[in-house]
Amino acid sequence: MKIKQMNVKSIDEIREEMLETVTCSKSDIFRISEQCREDYENITNELTSIQQMMVKLMDEGDQLEILVSDARQKLSEVSKNFKLYTEEEIRDAYEKAHQLQMDLSINWQYKKQLLEKRDELERRLIGIHSTIDRAEQLISQISVVMNYLQSDLKQFGEAFENAKAREDFGLKIIEAQEEERRRLSREIHDGPAQMLANVIVRSDLVERVFREKGPEEGFSEINSFKKMVRAALYEVRRIIYDLRPMALDDLGLVPTLRKYLKTIEEYHNQSEIVFINSGLECRLPAKYEVALFRLIQESVQNALKHANACQIKVQLEIANTGITVLIKDNGVGFDPSHKKPESFGLIGMRERVELLDGDITIDSRIGKGTEVFITVPLKN
Repeated sequence: MKIKQMNVKSIDEIREEMLETVTCSKSDIFRISEQCREDYENITNELTSIQQMMVKLMDEGDQLEILVSDARQKLSEVSKNFKLYTEEEIRDAYEKAHQLQMDLSINWQYKKQLLEKRDELERRLIGIHSTIDRAEQLISQISVVMNYLQSDLKQFGEAFENAKAREDFGLKIIEAQEEERRRLSREIHDGPAQMLANVIVRSDLVERVFREKGPEEGFSEINSFKKMVRAALYEVRRIIYDLRPMALDDLGLVPTLRKYLKTIEEYHNQSEIVFINSGLECRLPAKYEVALFRLIQESVQNALKHANACQIKVQLEIANTGITVLIKDNGVGFDPSHKKPESFGLIGMRERVELLDGDITIDSRIGKGTEVFITVPLKN
């Protein structure tokens, strides 16, 4: 399935729904666990009471067995010497022996019931303890799932969205290449090509002016002719700078930036561009110089074209361990959280910085201008 056919928003919605369901399940399991703990404590207290009652019944049973034994001996003696006792004494002996036997039987019956209840409660305790252990395991497993949903799956969604953006960016690069070719074709046709055509016409005109109006008028036409040639040369140099300034290969990043920004300031005569180099002025590997030049070029062009900035500050610092760049303007600013579907300039800048293992931070507020801060480590 192609990335563009998949809906990143739906993935986030599914993740949020799953997270809500898992959170509710975790709460339910936690409540069950707490109820089991409460039942466990109540049953434990009940078992303690049963143990105390069992001790009491066993003591009473022992005493009853002694009394029953004595009563039986008395009853046996009465039975053997029947004539020596009165009818009332005989009846008391029988009734006492019978009552003690009944009490002993009831005692045993209570003990039996308590033993059965104790066994039942102990079985329930084992089951409840097993439920508590299982609930704790489930809560632990759910916590892992929640962490996955909250972090890993979210990172997947972000990575998926970045992958989609990169695919769109790749298509946009192809479109941009064609658009750039058309732009260059128009600029060369409307600029240097027209000027060179005018140069040919003006050269013929200079020759005719010399012949018809004399040297004074001819020299005046030559001066006008020279201005036209300079303008054509300026346009050609500007186009070359936009493509790739040759000074970057010959002189390095700092001198090229200084010259490029000065040229742009002159071209946009209503904007002030300040360049500050506060670090080393040394040559860097070609990939660093090209990438940093393009990053600064893109930032400055954005400030001029989109932000309508009249003041732009470019600060570069090259140290032994890394490079920092700050591009600050006083333009209209924008909301960085709002991504325009047709805007791929920032994506391209981030791509360039990532290729250098660097970081880029864009801080902008509407009406407060924009700051682009770039840090790139230098590998020894």
